Amino acid sequence: MFESKSSLVRFKEGVIERLLLLCSLLSVFTTGAIIYILLSETLQFFKVVSIVDFLTDTQWTPLFTNKHFGILPLLSGTLLTTFIAIAVAVPVGLISAVYLSEYSSSKIRNIVKPLMEILAAVPTVVYGYFALLFVTPLLRIIFPDISGFNSLSAGLVMGIMIIPLVSSLSEDAMHAVPMRLREGAYALGSQKLQVAFKIVLPAALSGVIASIILAVSRAIGETMIVAIAAGQQPHLTFNPLVPVETITAYIVQVSLGDTPHGTLEYRTIFACGTALFVLTFVLNILSFKLKEHFKEVYD
Repeated sequence: MFESKSSLVRFKEGVIERLLLLCSLLSVFTTGAIIYILLSETLQFFKVVSIVDFLTDTQWTPLFTNKHFGILPLLSGTLLTTFIAIAVAVPVGLISAVYLSEYSSSKIRNIVKPLMEILAAVPTVVYGYFALLFVTPLLRIIFPDISGFNSLSAGLVMGIMIIPLVSSLSEDAMHAVPMRLREGAYALGSQKLQVAFKIVLPAALSGVIASIILAVSRAIGETMIVAIAAGQQPHLTFNPLVPVETITAYIVQVSLGDTPHGTLEYRTIFACGTALFVLTFVLNILSFKLKEHFKEVYD
């Protein structure tokens, strides 16, 4: 009887183990399938277009009669909106994280943190129209020459959207710092501000950097905000007051347009997708390396 029960338990454990393995292999298969589709279509694209022109040409007009396939205008628009978003999200997110971790009571933390994370649940299309119809008119008061579509309003609203990502992950990293480090600093006469920025923040630096790079990846991959508020004009510029087009916005433009499937113009979205994939992949690798470099080990 005991042997039958033991064999039944081993059978159940074996089934569960195989189900877990299947789930793991499914995620690997999905990633591999995405890479295969991107590479297969991208290689077809580069059989016609030189990769040197793709990386160095300063014009992007694949849908025009005079075709140019330089990704630099799309890349500059993507980096410009991302830089603006990070310039907003990182200071606000870190200050919020320091307050929630070191200054607020547990009651306030349990109320404020979930409310802040609601920002991440707002649909991005709502953020896009918020940037276009609310933020841009406000910016026009300060910058009268600003275009109706511009990267500044898109970047600002994108920064607001990713504040919870920086704040929540950074606060978790700071909250995990052992209390004995704080107590030792207080015993040596340090004040709260010194403890927060000279003890806790450096100790949690690996988690903070990981949250920032994750936020950068999120901003680079954002679609609807830039498609609605930044415009769809691929200019090689770093002027935040004029319209730009990002890589993701161009992919949406072609995917929802009348471009025939299988044409060179259609394959441009896979070339752009591959460039975006490589960019975010490099950022993830950088995040891992920095996290390992700054990782603190406590007994």
